[in-house]
Amino acid sequence: MTTTSAPPPAPPLAPPGLRGVVVTETALGDVLGDEGRYHYRGYSGVELARARDVEEVWFLLHRGHLPSPAERAAFGAEVAAARDLGPAVRAALPGIAAAGAAAAPLTGLRTALSLLAAEEGLWPVLDLDPAQRAADALRLCAVTPTVLAALHRLRAGLAPVAPRPDLGTAANWLWMLSGVEPEPRHAAAVQRYLVATLDHGFNASTFTARVVASTGADVAAAVVAALGAFSGPLHGGAPDRALVALDEIGTPERAEAWVRARVDAGDKVMGFGHAVYRTADPRAVLLRETAQELGGDLAELATAVEQRVVDVLEQLKPGRALHANVEFYAGVVLELCGVERVLFTPTFAVSRVVGWCAHVLEQAGEGKVVRPAARYVGPALRPVPPLASPAQEPGEKPASVAPSHASAVGS
Repeated sequence: MTTTSAPPPAPPLAPPGLRGVVVTETALGDVLGDEGRYHYRGYSGVELARARDVEEVWFLLHRGHLPSPAERAAFGAEVAAARDLGPAVRAALPGIAAAGAAAAPLTGLRTALSLLAAEEGLWPVLDLDPAQRAADALRLCAVTPTVLAALHRLRAGLAPVAPRPDLGTAANWLWMLSGVEPEPRHAAAVQRYLVATLDHGFNASTFTARVVASTGADVAAAVVAALGAFSGPLHGGAPDRALVALDEIGTPERAEAWVRARVDAGDKVMGFGHAVYRTADPRAVLLRETAQELGGDLAELATAVEQRVVDVLEQLKPGRALHANVEFYAGVVLELCGVERVLFTPTFAVSRVVGWCAHVLEQAGEGKVVRPAARYVGPALRPVPPLASPAQEPGEKPASVAPSHASAVGS
């Protein structure tokens, strides 16, 4: 008697959005959502933002440890030397900026970085040693603010402002946007924001960067792919939208009616709720403090509205723990520092590109392409129907054809 074994059980289906699925190991950092904490290589991201500058934490993520004073000085010089544009990218920027008046700066950045990769002949990370991979990553991170600021100014009919080697990343960003020496308190506030948002777990853009890096592609390809994911309003595109909400609310007394109308309409309340945190977003707490230090009517309005929105959301969606997220106060801080709203998400990218590149470097060392599976839910296997003749109606059986004399004799 022949017995047939049962087919092997189908592998389990991952939850929507891969929520909670562990796909690899990383030494770069972690987000502890239930505890309301996150860290970079074991150091609190919030404490680093309070105490260290962008270059120090960039060095930590890319090179594995906080720099000594001598290492910090040398790294700062490397970054400053890598900020300038090559001739091909510089020549192309006016055309990229003019390609569409309504185009977001991140769209132009993707184009410019692809051109930079071609101009400078970036090799696939698979074919590079770790030192050259790190050099390519540093170049991409250093030049990103220069490209974004130049595109913004060109679109406004202004000449680009060259980067200054004497300024750090945060102050240089403000300088290149305006051509005006930034106020120290504004540079410090923007720096705090940048450090706080350098990296944040396996979010959509970071995971995208790692998937592309796993194929062995060049660093720019991974960053451009990450930018595509980052451009979505459900990911990096909410800081300006959260500030628009504050504009619409106007006064704390109108907050409750505004939130109820949004929830009744099924709209997302931008600036509130997070995919991981079930407590207050620690970055939002930090930036609330920063906004209050900067002061002004907008900071007072945001603080008052935040609490009212949280209270109403708890009534309407009990147990969801919908607190203010980083985008809510990011918009407030950047507005108070004179950054135009169209540049809120690009400012986020100035920071996050450092994290993306850190993940690209880590993923490149694994040497294994990311190749998940999918569960098929379409029709069962079926035969391909015969091709209908041009005059044949759909579903009509093909007409029988009598054999010719030649075919009858087997010719």
